[in-house]
Amino acid sequence: PQDSLELLEKERGCAVEVPKEGKMDWSIVREKIAKHGMRNSNVIAIAPTATISNIMGSSPCIEPTYKNLFVKSNLSGDFMVLNRFLVNDLKKEDLWGKEMSDQLKYFDGELSDIPNIPDWIKDKYLTAFDVSYEFVIASAARRQKWIDQSQSVNLFLGEPDLKALSHMYRAAWRQGLKTTYYLRTLGASNIEKATVDLKQKKPLADVSDEPSAKKKYTEAEKKACSIEGMMNGEECEACQ
Repeated sequence: PQDSLELLEKERGCAVEVPKEGKMDWSIVREKIAKHGMRNSNVIAIAPTATISNIMGSSPCIEPTYKNLFVKSNLSGDFMVLNRFLVNDLKKEDLWGKEMSDQLKYFDGELSDIPNIPDWIKDKYLTAFDVSYEFVIASAARRQKWIDQSQSVNLFLGEPDLKALSHMYRAAWRQGLKTTYYLRTLGASNIEKATVDLKQKKPLADVSDEPSAKKKYTEAEKKACSIEGMMNGEECEACQ
């Protein structure tokens, strides 16, 4: 919260790079707390809500959209996740159809390489890897001063290297983030490839439409997090 920024600066001996000018009128809240008290000393914590957002068809809370089209894997199976708001805008422009669906699959849900999509749609539906991590960190820093616990901040870097990682985490430290959560890279993402024909321009390998057999997990295995699965971009159902 606002008052903890001063404590953090005192502890570090240097300024925290986050604007402190914003103020809100808390008098009504103070009066109610003085009259009724509080059940909990801390009341706000923000998580990405990744699994719930997939079920509800929305972006994960404070996080940029991961991709406009991707396959999500967990112990329940594989799920195709498609940005329904993108589909609605493409329908308005009379661009949605099998050919567009095939192009989205071929380009892993990235719009920049699909020429007939208008620029305003491309700008509107930037994915997490298109949004600068500097913007994500700055947004989290400004948000955090109103949060009395913490927030789960995932960072996205398509092709990470030591220089970029050093700059990214130093920026998070300078702006006073309490913590960061996962670092997502493109190497961990996995899109279900289909046999598509983009006007005969790009030959694609034949891929069977038959789904691969899913491994049957025991009850003990279901309760355990798979490190190998996390490295492959999968998500444990316990990590909600």
